[in-house]
Amino acid sequence: MSPKILKLGLPKGSLQQATFELFRKAGYTLAVRERSYYPSIDDPDLSVVLLRAQEISRYVEGGVLDGGITGHDWILENESDVHEVGTLRYSKATSQPVRWVLAVPEKSPIQGIGDLQGKRIATELVNATRRYLREHGVEAEVEFSWGATEVKVPHLVDAIVDVTETGSSLRANNLRIVETLFESQTKLICNHAAWSDAWKRDKLERIFMLLQAAITAGDKVGLKMNVPLARLEEVLRILPAGITNPTVSHLHQEGWRALEIIVDEKVVREIIPDLKRAGAEGIIEYPLNKVIY
Repeated sequence: MSPKILKLGLPKGSLQQATFELFRKAGYTLAVRERSYYPSIDDPDLSVVLLRAQEISRYVEGGVLDGGITGHDWILENESDVHEVGTLRYSKATSQPVRWVLAVPEKSPIQGIGDLQGKRIATELVNATRRYLREHGVEAEVEFSWGATEVKVPHLVDAIVDVTETGSSLRANNLRIVETLFESQTKLICNHAAWSDAWKRDKLERIFMLLQAAITAGDKVGLKMNVPLARLEEVLRILPAGITNPTVSHLHQEGWRALEIIVDEKVVREIIPDLKRAGAEGIIEYPLNKVIY
């Protein structure tokens, strides 16, 4: 085993599957037994533990862990003094930031933050909610919610502050969003001691680069094709702007060119028939694991 170990906390729960898949695309194999909190990973320099995202920044700040992946929301909630290595734009459902929102029943008279004066609010994000209320000069009772926050209004509380990606769960519970407190994205963080250690800093930067490359590749594919030289310009006009210019190289067969480009996956079904009609042959679409600019 390597004499140097980076202790890393990964989120258990709703973000776990997406995190494991992201690491797989980045080149790491994680495996965990049911009810275990200590996954195996095929990197002898890493020691991994699964924790609730809500707790990770506290353990990182305290030095129990060198680094971890958690939401910016929980860093704010815990008021953790940590170093942010970088933002990882992924979540359990989309690549968009999650939102912490103030929500009330559809028929509630509450229309804005000022209407919460003297009201009761349930949330898992107690500290951040209280700060938000203070910033707006509102006094309200904020209680911690252990889960199923949406069902507590209107019978137990007047409003909730809850996290949402798409808003579908709120709509399903007949709730409307009054306002957004803030947006949050996933972060790779470490404590200041780890960032000051040259070996640990290099390891963290390498991990971040590979994870970011896997995220970048997520909605893109590669296209290869052979094109008659006489039809090359016609084919190039069909191709959308990629993250790089198309690579065009000579084939052994005279009068032909090989063309390769990386494009958004969503456009491929539209352009492949057009490419074929324009004279492209041997068209190959292939998935990508990592894209590094």
